[in-house]
Amino acid sequence: MSTAIDNFTNQLHDNLEAVEDRAKSLKHDIKSATKKNQAEIQSKLDEAKASLAAKKKEFDDYRAKLKMQFEEKEAEVQSSVDEWKASREVKKLEHRAEKAEDYAATSVYLAMAMMEEAEEATLTAICNRMDAEAANGNYKKHS
Repeated sequence: MSTAIDNFTNQLHDNLEAVEDRAKSLKHDIKSATKKNQAEIQSKLDEAKASLAAKKKEFDDYRAKLKMQFEEKEAEVQSSVDEWKASREVKKLEHRAEKAEDYAATSVYLAMAMMEEAEEATLTAICNRMDAEAANGNYKKHS
C-alpha cells in the first residue's frame, strides 16, 4: 500500500478507536448509574455539558462540512470519473481521493461528536429519572 493510504487508514483506525472508547465509557456510565448518587451523576453531567459547550462550534462545523461534502459527492458524475481513469488524469483522481478521505474523516469526527452528545443526553435522562423517582418517594436522593 502507498504511504498515503497507510496514513489515512491509521488515522481512521485511531479515530474509530476513540469512538469505541467513548461508547464503552457511555456503556459503563449507564451500567453504574444506579450505584451512584445524584450528585455524582450531576457532576458527570456538568462535565459533559461543559465539554459540549466548548466544542459546539467545532461540531456544528463538522455537520455543515459533512452536508456540503455529501452534496458534492452526490453531484459527482460517474461517467466523468470513468473518463478520468481511462485518460489517466491523475490530478483529478487524486483530488477525488482526497475529497473522499476528507469525507470519511469528517464522518468519523461527527461520530465522535455524536457520542459526546449521546453521553450528555443519557446523563440528563438519568438525572431527570432520579428527580422523578425522588419526587415520587421511590428513590433516595443523595446530595
